[in-house]
Amino acid sequence: MKVETYKIKGWKDKETGLLISENEEWILVKHIPVDYLIDGYKLYNKKYVKKRVSKKNEAKIERVLKLKNVEIDQPNNFKFSAVIEILKWSEETYGLFEFQDHLEDELFYGKINHSEGDHLVIDMIKSSGEIEKEYDYTFSLSKIRSIAFETDYFESIRLLMSNRIKIV
Repeated sequence: MKVETYKIKGWKDKETGLLISENEEWILVKHIPVDYLIDGYKLYNKKYVKKRVSKKNEAKIERVLKLKNVEIDQPNNFKFSAVIEILKWSEETYGLFEFQDHLEDELFYGKINHSEGDHLVIDMIKSSGEIEKEYDYTFSLSKIRSIAFETDYFESIRLLMSNRIKIV
């Protein structure tokens, strides 16, 4: 069991997670937003990870997580791949995806509208669960720093979206 803290390029706040696995491009963790709380999974794009540390504070978190018998399990059917493939996997598995780019304080929830090369256009899912199909902002896939799923907020948006779809 290893807890690490990450400094992400362009973000002020550091991110902490329980390391599950990694490949050349990604780090997969159980996200630790505060203290000893595990909240879903998060993937960090390694090209934006400026620094990784596992020191005294992380060792204390590790000790608590061991005492809590936290499991180091990978999400079902998850495979490391390109950004667009991971977003597709999340959408197929959960009905939506969540990512962050250079804007640290903004989370983007959506479904893939279309992608071409490095460009991604999404149908945005608002915090009310409403799907905004006319959302026409183009994202750069290469600027996505993190992808998250199974967090409390992610599950709340998913439930609101599912409920809205049933009502309509």
